[in-house]
Amino acid sequence: MSGLTLIAEGVAGARGGRLVFEGVDLVVAPGEAVVLRGANGAGKTTLLRLLAGIATPAAGRVSFQGPASNGEPPNAATACVFVGHENAAKGPWTVDRNLAFWADLYGERAVDIDDVKARLFLSGLGERQAGALSAGQRRRLGLARALVSARTIWLLDEPTASMDAQSAARVADAIRDHCAAGGSAIVATHEPIDLPDARAFRMAAPPATSGEAA
Repeated sequence: MSGLTLIAEGVAGARGGRLVFEGVDLVVAPGEAVVLRGANGAGKTTLLRLLAGIATPAAGRVSFQGPASNGEPPNAATACVFVGHENAAKGPWTVDRNLAFWADLYGERAVDIDDVKARLFLSGLGERQAGALSAGQRRRLGLARALVSARTIWLLDEPTASMDAQSAARVADAIRDHCAAGGSAIVATHEPIDLPDARAFRMAAPPATSGEAA
């Protein structure tokens, strides 16, 4: 896995026309895991979306350093996979069809889908419709998108939501394995997560606006 470094410099994020954070400086090197902490409304999800290139910073810049891919310098589209609150699985499709679609979408069809299912307790569910899964199973299926993507930088929003302890441990294992292989992960969560070597990054309280207490 090619090592890429994510660099956020003076990044500010807005939601609904309102500034929710500013002045974020963050460097994430290959092999690192970073856990985002902060109160509801502090902008954890917004920051992940900015890093993923889904939204545009209100100020500052996000860049990537590392080897080129197909002759192009690294960018969010080729470096990152974002797994948000919504699992992005198509309910009428089977587990296997969703995973194959994501593998094709990210251009990594050679990935071992059976291995991905085994790692996230999805073995035996390949022919089941995603819409018929339990909440925890759907969440694990959504997270499997990161594994089949073969992207270097994982941006995960509340990855262990709706999971029991055993499933949450398996997700933490996958994140640690990814980082050990030279990838990196930024994880926004309120839940405890077994990433003992992860660096904590706390989002500050939202900036006060006129009429609000500081």
